[in-house]
Parts: sequence; C-alpha cells; structure tokens
Amino acid sequence: MTQDPETGDIVVAREDAIYYYGPNGRGPSYAFEGPKKIIKVFKEYVGLICPPRVAQVSKSKTFRRLGGDEIDELFSSSSFTLLDTDLKYIAHTESLPAQVKDVFVEWGELFLLTMDGKLYRYQEKTLQQKLDILYQRNLYIHAINLAQKFGADKVQQNIIFRKYGDYLYQKGDFDTAMQQYLRAIDNTEPSQVIRRFLDTQRIHNLIDYLEELHDHDRATADHTTLLLNCYAKLKDTEKLDTFIRTPGSAKFDVETAITMCRQGGYFEQAAYLATKHGENEVVIDILIEDLKKYAEALQYIWRLEPETAYPVLMKYARSLIEHCPDEATKLFVEYYTGRYKPKEDVPAVAEVQAQTGGGTFQSLSALWTLPFMQRPKGESEQTTQTIPEQAESSDNDISQPPAYPIPRPRTAFSSFLAHPNQFITFLEALIQQDNLSKQDLTDLSTTLFEMYLENSNAASDATSKTQWQAKATGLIADSKSAEGATIDTSNVLLLSSLSRFSIGTTLVRERAGLYADIFRSYTSAKDTSGAISALRKYGTEDPSLYPLALGYFSSSAEVLNEAGVKEELQNVLRRINEDNLMAPLQVVKVLSQGGGVTMGMVKSYLSENISRERREIQTNRKLIESYRTETAAKKAELSDLETKPVVFQARRCSSCGRNLTLPTVHFMCKHSFHQECLNKPGIGMDADDKVECAICKPGNDTIKAIRRQQVESTEQHDLFKAALSRSTNRFGTVSEFFGRGVMNAVVPAGE
Repeated sequence: MTQDPETGDIVVAREDAIYYYGPNGRGPSYAFEGPKKIIKVFKEYVGLICPPRVAQVSKSKTFRRLGGDEIDELFSSSSFTLLDTDLKYIAHTESLPAQVKDVFVEWGELFLLTMDGKLYRYQEKTLQQKLDILYQRNLYIHAINLAQKFGADKVQQNIIFRKYGDYLYQKGDFDTAMQQYLRAIDNTEPSQVIRRFLDTQRIHNLIDYLEELHDHDRATADHTTLLLNCYAKLKDTEKLDTFIRTPGSAKFDVETAITMCRQGGYFEQAAYLATKHGENEVVIDILIEDLKKYAEALQYIWRLEPETAYPVLMKYARSLIEHCPDEATKLFVEYYTGRYKPKEDVPAVAEVQAQTGGGTFQSLSALWTLPFMQRPKGESEQTTQTIPEQAESSDNDISQPPAYPIPRPRTAFSSFLAHPNQFITFLEALIQQDNLSKQDLTDLSTTLFEMYLENSNAASDATSKTQWQAKATGLIADSKSAEGATIDTSNVLLLSSLSRFSIGTTLVRERAGLYADIFRSYTSAKDTSGAISALRKYGTEDPSLYPLALGYFSSSAEVLNEAGVKEELQNVLRRINEDNLMAPLQVVKVLSQGGGVTMGMVKSYLSENISRERREIQTNRKLIESYRTETAAKKAELSDLETKPVVFQARRCSSCGRNLTLPTVHFMCKHSFHQECLNKPGIGMDADDKVECAICKPGNDTIKAIRRQQVESTEQHDLFKAALSRSTNRFGTVSEFFGRGVMNAVVPAGE
C-alpha cells in the first residue's frame, strides 16, 4: 500500500488488481494479477516489485535436489514493473537478480535498492523515444493516446495519424486508413494520399478525402476538378448539388467548379454557382450557349444593375435579338433612352425552395433569390408572398430609374444586323429624344434613312414601297436649310443614288441650294419636261440655270423638237439678254454647237442685241465728243490765265457781302475778299505764304485727293488684278484704270 502524492489517494496492491481509495471511497481499479511485494507511485506511473510465481515451492526438497544453488538464485530473483494506469499499458518491466529491499523517489527520479547493495536509478524516456518504440511495435493507438496525454501539438499528432493510416493501408484496411488520413489532413500533403486512392474501387474514399480538403480550405483548383469528376463518374447529382450549395462562402475554386460542371453537362448547377458568386456574364453564357434559354437569359439581364447589364447585353445582343426580337428590342430602347430600371418581380425564397426540392434544379428562376440580387420592398417581412403579388407591386412602383451613363446609339447598330424591322423600331424610339447631341442625331437620322430605303427596295408590293419612301421623304423634308439638316448632304446623295431614290436627291439638293445639280440630274436623264419645270422653279433663285438650259435645249434636234422647248428657248434668250448673263458671241457659240437651232429662232435676239449695241456706240461717241469739248475749253482757260491780264470788277466781298474796302484780296477765280474775312492777317507780306480761295478750296482739295490717290495706286498692282478678276467687263476695267493713270510711268521724286 502507498499514497499517490499528487492526488492523495491510497493505492493498494492485491494479487488480482490495483485499487485506488480516496476521501469519497473506492476509486478505479486496474487488473494486474500476481503477487506484489512493494508498490510505489512515481509521477503517473505505479511501480510494482513482484516475487517470482514459484517462490512458494522454493523450499521443496525435490527442487533443491534438482537445481542446487542455481535453483536458489532463481527463487531469490524478483521482477520490477512500471504501469501507466491512465493509458493501461506496461511502460517498463525487467527481472532483477536479487531481492529488492526498497523503492524510493528522490531528486525527481526513481531509485531501486536491492538486497545485495546495488542501487538502480530509472530515468523516463522522452516523448519522441516513447513514440519511436510504439512505432516499432505498430502500437499506433497507444502512440496516439500517449501524444494526447502529454499535450503534443497538432503537427505531432497528425504525424501519428498519418503513420497509422499508412500502416492500415498496407494491411488493406482502406476505410480505416482513410479515417486516419482525414484526421491528419491539416499537415499531410494531399497528393500523397490522393495517389493511393485513384483506383476506381476506392473512389468513395477519395471523395471523402477531397470533400474534407474543401471543408478545411486546403483544396486547389485541381482538387475541385477531381472531386467534380468523381461526382460525374458516379452520376451522383445529389452530392453534387449538396457540394455546390454549401451555405456560406465557397470553400473551393468557383471558376474551376463552373467549368467542370459545364464540361460534365451539369448546366443548371453551373448556372447556380455563377449566379451565387455574381458571375453574371457566365450565367448568361450558360443560359444562351448551353441551355439555349434565351428568354430566361434576357429576363436575367433585365434584373441586373445598369453598369452590370450593359457589357453582357452587348456581348449576346445578336443571339437575343435573333430568338427574342421584340423583348430584346424593348430592352435596348429602355437602356439607350435612359429609362432602364432593373426588374424586381423575383420569386420568394420559400417558393423557390419548393421548386428546387430534392436538390434538382427545376427552374432557373430559383437563381434570382440570391442575396446579391435586388429584392422587392417588404419581401424580408413577407417571404411567402406569391409571384403575382410581387409582379403587381413591381407594376405599381413609380420610382425613378437609376442614373447611369447612356452609351452612344451607334454602339448598338451592329447588334441589329439582319433584323431591319427591329432596327427601325429602335432608331425611331431613340430619334424622339430631346437630349441627343448633334452627332448622335445625325447618326440616327442617317441610319434610319438608309433603313427606310432598304425596306423600300425590299418591299414586294407598291403600297409598302410607297409607305417606306414617304417615311424617308419626311425624314429629310423637315429641314429646309443645310444648317438645320440632321442628315449630312453627301450621305443623303450617296444613299439616294445607290437606292435610286430621286426624290431624296432632289430634296437634299434643293435644301443645299444645289439648283444646278438638280437641273443637271434631269438633263442627264433626258427628262426635258423635268428640266423645264426645274428651270421655272429655281431660275429666279439661281440665274446660272439659264446658260445651262440654253446649252441643253440647243444640244440636239431631238431635244429642240420636244413639246414646249422652242417657246422655253425664247424665254431663256430673253432672260439672258435682260440680265446680261452671257455675251452675244457666247450665245451664238453655244447655239451653233448642237446644229438644230435655225437663224429664225434667234433672229429677234440678234436684232435686239445689234440695235442695243448701236445705241450704246452712239451714246459713247456723244459722250466722247462732250469730254473733248470740255477739255479744250479748260485748256483755253488755263492759257488765258497764264498769258492775259485779268480784270477784277467785283465790288462786294465774296464772304461777308459788304462793299470791298482796302486791303482787298483778289483770286484768279474772280472771287474777292476783305483781308480780315480771310482771317489771315499779314497776307502778302511773306512770299512763302499760300492763300487759297475760301469758296473754291473744298473742290480743289477733293481734286487733289483724287489725284493723289491715283498716283499712289500706280504702284498697287494687286488692286488692279483683283478688280480685273471680279469684273464681268474686263476691257472696261482696263480702260478705267488707264484713265486713272495706272499705266503711266512713275517718276521718282529725286529725278
């Protein structure tokens, strides 16, 4: 009997077991049969000194005769055993050659004293040494218990689990081995375990290990791929649904999982994952490319925020318009007019769970209940309301659409290829907006005009063709001037020419003031009646049409013989003559080129021009004669002033009108003034003073200024060239500048 120094319990050793007694009575007991001589508690161990089992027959004479002294030594020996009562294993045992006198603890170590005077000291092995011994004997369960008892860290325990798993795997106990690998998953290289269970017969163990890897956030993209491949190989849809619908954040690579689900044909699961993790583009791609559910894809896009919806809408626009033309066009109109608002008629959570019971995806509408999607107001309070109720609440929602940058209209044009009717609907809706920039309005108008013409050419009946042409005409007829036009003139001309839409060509040329082009379009088409109508309509606006008409009417005898041409030719000649649009020689030259105009047709024009020329010549001659007479008179007057005396007979001052009194100033122009009236005191006293007649001075100054300007203009040849280029009568211009003295040689001032 002894006492446990740590707990204070009494430890009693009997032949059948070891018993513990405490203040509350009898405690646990541990079976260990055999006689016991000494018992000692050391730390967590119980030390026992046991005599040999044959000690009772040691005094038998028969045994003594057989063995002698050797038998005495055998009977005098004893055994020493250390028990770990907590872990229930023998920590140490040995046979001693002599009887044990005492067992005691000193200095924290265990000592044993024998009868022959020998003292044995026992030291406890380290934990690692103990574990190595247990490893050698394949006692992994005891090693695990020992490590846990001594508080070994997680890494050390995982090493034991892994060794135990390797031992069980070699024995062929794969299920139990996998359990140990799962316990050591935090510190085990996954590839070491995965390679051992790649056999098809062990795929269930592999699935367990891969699932545990994902639960411990140690799975890589390759692990996710392998796990999904295992599910696909077993066709275990239920487990696959459970795996991807794990609540909380995903413990696997989402992109890899989506890819593997799509490759394995599990498109609904892939769509669920993409929706849950906000991969909107992937969701739309699955709905369109894999499931071919274009209507659901369109509705999904309509539930996204504007900035998120635009990229996917543009990426899949052609497919959506191809299979859902009306709804897709409506979505485009809403977005490009700034009225886009995400739909909120989403099924409630309870209803979706009912739809998706059993882990199978019945409808992708279940995907619209995820947290990141917008929910209707009040849904958090009433999660069991039905879809019609939510749709009604959405219809009654009058909230303003969210603000977002509206893209330019031309970015959507390519999406409507091969869908002209939907394209026209889109363009007509956008062109009604008031906040369009000038460039966007031009793009919309030009494209809409082109689509009208295309539909007109493709129309099978005359009524439809007329309707489309009327729309095209109305589009370009609204603007009366080129500045206010929404369609570029060159574009209208090009499109009208390609589509053979003559009305459009005429309207745009009329708006741009290209009357000559309108007239030429009729003449090139040999449409004489149209040319006459254009001449009568636009002749007053553009007189240059009359020379063109003269050339066309006289171009051939066939044109000249058409109805109304000869009468119109006379009107053209009369207008050219009245407005002096062409010289008579030019008219004669034009008329002579076609060879169809006779002298009788132009007789009146020629006679009138000859008479007018004669009258002008006679008038010019009279004017020349008057200039000569006036010039001769001026020269004679100058000569008289220089050579003959002048008699001044004026009696009154030309300024004040009073009688002249001395001093008096007389001028050669026969004007006389009082000296004080000229306001020039001392006149005539200084020889350098120049006095001019106050009455004649303004006229003289004007003449001097004109002459000075003429002299200065003799060196300004640019003025002469500019006037000559602008003049319609160049000979008259040369004569005018010659009269100004431009042609005279300039004499330098120093010569």
